[in-house]
Amino acid sequence: MADKAQTRLEIKTQGEVVRKLKAEKASKEQIDEEVAKLLELKAQLGEDEGKQGFVLKTAKGTRDYNPKQMAIRERVFNAIVGSFKRHGAETIDTPVFELKETLMGKYGEDSKLIYDLKDQGGELLSLRYDLTVPFARYLAMNKITNIKRYHIAKVYRRDNPAMTRGRYREFYQCDFDIAGQYDPMIPDAECLKIVHEILSELDLGDFRIKVNDRRILDGMFAVCGVPDEKFRAICSTVDKLDKVPWEDVKNEMVNEKGLVWPRSGSRPAGVPAERKVKGGADLAQKLLQDPKLSQNKQACAGLADMKLLFTYLELFRVTDKVVFDLSLARGLDYYTGRSTRRC
Repeated sequence: MADKAQTRLEIKTQGEVVRKLKAEKASKEQIDEEVAKLLELKAQLGEDEGKQGFVLKTAKGTRDYNPKQMAIRERVFNAIVGSFKRHGAETIDTPVFELKETLMGKYGEDSKLIYDLKDQGGELLSLRYDLTVPFARYLAMNKITNIKRYHIAKVYRRDNPAMTRGRYREFYQCDFDIAGQYDPMIPDAECLKIVHEILSELDLGDFRIKVNDRRILDGMFAVCGVPDEKFRAICSTVDKLDKVPWEDVKNEMVNEKGLVWPRSGSRPAGVPAERKVKGGADLAQKLLQDPKLSQNKQACAGLADMKLLFTYLELFRVTDKVVFDLSLARGLDYYTGRSTRRC
């Protein structure tokens, strides 16, 4: 039994090596070599091992957490909740599953990642994909017009997990939202201040907080002639600019998403070029002076708010960690303004 247990452990380790190589797009020869090692290890268990033996394991894309790991999680959550409460937030909880119709149409291309449950009692249900849509449903149901809330809970995504890179099908989200009527960009600036506080307290090393505005992207794509029905699909592709080369992004937009490219082969005006799409209030001002983009009302509104946001961030003294990044283009349909990512 000890030998078999050791072999199973080696199979698991080798499987992670293969998945990592595939994720990193390693050469076919290198991947084939490691796959051959994996198959050899599986052969050592015997042909009938898979039929006769029952192996205890967690479901794909999930994991257990031991007491030491839970102690670390508790410390992280305490720091997060402490910051939320200092800013006057109160917590709520919502069901882990929602009516399917509540979630459908809110996530663009990512809707295919929602876990659907079997029909129970005539209701079509799905596991929550995030905490934002359930929060919006909670506000609408209870006719709440003003609240500062936080919510820490598990969410579920039917993704292809890459556990070596921290991608799971079950994971926690920590949400902080401000609902109500406020002067423009003040709640946004406070949210960024909170993120800065938490990351600084956890002392995880250097970090940057990326921000963008959907109105800027929509205006930019309109100027470029991107059809309305392709906006969300192209957004999800542009969002990969910080991970893959420009040529790969272009190929996906043209060959997979069906974007018509100019005959000259050059990049349309306004489409981000590689990684030269980052800055602060200075970048917003530069884009406002662009002869084509300045004619688009929603882009101008987004850029004006971005400049205002950085004014408030200067007062909060966090501009050194916040970056206006045009390649941040999350393809979520419920975004109407600013979106944020920590890196």
